[in-house]
Amino acid sequence: MGFQAKHDKDFYAWAMEQAARLREAAASGTNLPLDWENLAEEIESMGRSDRLEVASRLARIVEHLLKLELSPADRPRNGWRRSVIQQRTALARVLRDSPSLRAKLEEFLPNAWADGRQDALFGLEPDGLFDRDLPRECPYRLEELLGPGFWPANQHGVEQERG
Repeated sequence: MGFQAKHDKDFYAWAMEQAARLREAAASGTNLPLDWENLAEEIESMGRSDRLEVASRLARIVEHLLKLELSPADRPRNGWRRSVIQQRTALARVLRDSPSLRAKLEEFLPNAWADGRQDALFGLEPDGLFDRDLPRECPYRLEELLGPGFWPANQHGVEQERG
C-alpha cells in the first residue's frame, strides 16, 4: 500500500509511521537539511490530535448519557440527546479516518469516564445530585456509548423526548 493510500485509509497509523521513519532517517546520518526531530514531532502531534478528539467525544457522550439517566429535570433533555447524537456521529467520522484508533477505545475509556462524570456532576448538582449519587465505575459498555440506539432509562421515570 502506498503512502497516499495509507494516509487516506488510516491517518493516525500513517502519522505514527511517518514520524518513526523521519527519526530513522535522522539517525542514519542523512545529509538532507531538514529539522528531522521537529518534523517528526509535528507529524505525531497531528495523529495525537485525533486521539484527543476521540477521548473528548467519548467524555461528552458519557456526560450527557449520565445526565439523561440521572437528572430529574425534564429539560434540557433534547439538548443532551442532540449532543450524544452529534458526538457519536463525529466520533464515527474520526474512527473512519483513523481506524487504528478503534483498537484504543478501551484504553481511552477510563479517562473519558472520569472527565464525563466530572462534567455531568457539575451539571447535576443544581438538581440535588452529588458525587455520592453518581456511579464510581462506568455503567456503559463501549458498544452502548457508540451505538445509536442506546439510551439509558431515567432513574426518576422522566420520559426521554424523541426529536
